[in-house]
Amino acid sequence: MAALPASGEKINIQAGETAKVEDMDSLGNDWPEPDRPPQRSRGQKCASYVLALRPWSFSASLTPVALGSALAYRSQGVLDPRLLVGCAVAVLAVHGAGNLVNTYYDFSKGIDHKKSDDRTLVDRILEPKDVVRLGVFLYTLGCICAACLYYLSPLKLEHLALIYFGGLSGSFLYTGDRVLKFRLASNSLGTSCLGLPSAGISGIGFKYVALGDLIILITFGPLAVMFAYAVQVGSLAIFPLVYAIPLALSTEAILHSNNTRDMESDREAGIVTLAILIGPTFSYVLYNTLLFLPYLIFSILATHCSISLALPLLTIPMAFSLERQFRSQAFNKLPQRTAKLNLLLGLFYVFGIILAPAGSLPKL
Repeated sequence: MAALPASGEKINIQAGETAKVEDMDSLGNDWPEPDRPPQRSRGQKCASYVLALRPWSFSASLTPVALGSALAYRSQGVLDPRLLVGCAVAVLAVHGAGNLVNTYYDFSKGIDHKKSDDRTLVDRILEPKDVVRLGVFLYTLGCICAACLYYLSPLKLEHLALIYFGGLSGSFLYTGDRVLKFRLASNSLGTSCLGLPSAGISGIGFKYVALGDLIILITFGPLAVMFAYAVQVGSLAIFPLVYAIPLALSTEAILHSNNTRDMESDREAGIVTLAILIGPTFSYVLYNTLLFLPYLIFSILATHCSISLALPLLTIPMAFSLERQFRSQAFNKLPQRTAKLNLLLGLFYVFGIILAPAGSLPKL
């Protein structure tokens, strides 16, 4: 491996070029001195970090955790607030880190540009080293939370590790295609990649080969719900996976609206998403399916199990508004609005589970 250059050596990183870790100086600076962004105050820097995490998407993490905890409470009568908080922080940390990995690799591959929704690195709001540093910190925080959950939860270590590291790997490999580069970048900053795959393993970058939808569907649906449920009750079960289906579909609608919006820029960058494969017409059909199928499920549950599960139906007007926006191809802020629907839908779903009479729901 080539030796790292002496401190002060400069490089040029342009959008579309892969940032080479061996070209960084010993401080991990990525921008040439003349092109560096202006110094920001600490408050501005903190705000930039928060925005880089894409907090509007966190509903995809919080609602599955709430649902899994509600299922544990209704089925076993257990709900430890410490486990609930620890699980929420762990899942949010992995989610936020995954968003940063996506930002890092999309920029290094030239996918993000001046018209992109995420311009964290394009506009030099943050430097690549800042994104790497925060991503490693969040992965480390998630692993610390997982260790605390093992100490507090009756769940077996092998089960906890299987679910947690399955989710962590999914969040990284969604866009991360070279683990070695990301690890070396973190090492040049004096940090470590606790929890990341081995340095000798090359990632896949599922997003770029039309498998990102599958990863999101599994990670932010059944896997997250099972994680929250299992740490509360100390065992695995099948029924939380079934109850996770409506939320998983709603979460996938967020990603699909994002990929449909970015269809042209993704095609120009040479990557393949499900939206590109099926085209605009079937993307519209798929979005409607993801949007409205959960309501069909809730209607069936409300009719045959408990009327409390009709609560999510209160959000139907918002779903029709999103459908009209998608049909008119007004994709600006559509993913954010879909995430808002996902949050409200999830909260009403959780309340419906909690309010349902004992024994009225299958397996509960």
